[in-house]
Amino acid sequence: MIIQTAAEGQPHFAIEQADHARMSGQFASQFGNRQFAKPVPHDLMVYIVSHHDEGWQPVDGLREQSPATGLPHHLTQTPLPYLIRTSKGSPDFNEKHHAYCGLLSSMHTYGLFNGRYGMSDFIFIDKIAEEHKAAAQQMLADELARQERLKAALAADPETAAWVEQTALFNNYKLLQFFDTLSLYFHMTHAEARKEASFLNVPDGQGNNLMLQIAPRGDGSYALSPFPFEDESIEVRVEGRFITPQPQGADFAHIFQTTPRQVQSYRLVAG
Repeated sequence: MIIQTAAEGQPHFAIEQADHARMSGQFASQFGNRQFAKPVPHDLMVYIVSHHDEGWQPVDGLREQSPATGLPHHLTQTPLPYLIRTSKGSPDFNEKHHAYCGLLSSMHTYGLFNGRYGMSDFIFIDKIAEEHKAAAQQMLADELARQERLKAALAADPETAAWVEQTALFNNYKLLQFFDTLSLYFHMTHAEARKEASFLNVPDGQGNNLMLQIAPRGDGSYALSPFPFEDESIEVRVEGRFITPQPQGADFAHIFQTTPRQVQSYRLVAG
């Protein structure tokens, strides 16, 4: 899950990974205007973005409590065996929908462990404890094999061959990263703590990779520039639960499950 930061003494907004991905899909469905081309293939891109973390469903469904925080495991503090499970599970799920979705999902998994294919300096695989490294490396080797298999199948079909050409494929990979990290900007940090931020390597579909900048405005909206969405302003939403830390030994799964889901909404405007 994603456990949003909170002001001192306030409950934390806990967002399941599938709900985080659904909001990412809201961005994908509205992306495109005169400056930014819509992603191609559009429907499959919206699908994969909306389901890029589907492998987290069984893990989030455990409603497991972190002994360190008294809250659910936060994304970056999830035990490694769970991460390996989710990292395979998401491509498995998406491949069943379409080979192209499986390919991009597998690339997303591989990129998270390997610096997002050079777009990040953080190489997660290098930080993994030795006791888990062999399992992580085997999972990643399996994902590379999956990618080669799916690319070959897509390249052999005249209707899909253009999608796996290097530039087109990595443009869509970069878009997936943008939609993911834009959602994380809101989901990781509570409103009072959000600051200006930049998103690098956002393809405009015309051969350029741009830097987009976001800044909170005093009216509760967020200015994004250049603005990549079809309308001059958009509103997106995510569901989650406000949870307070619980003592060890509490029936945490029951507490979590019976806490009502609530909605956070975010409005983005052209900067």
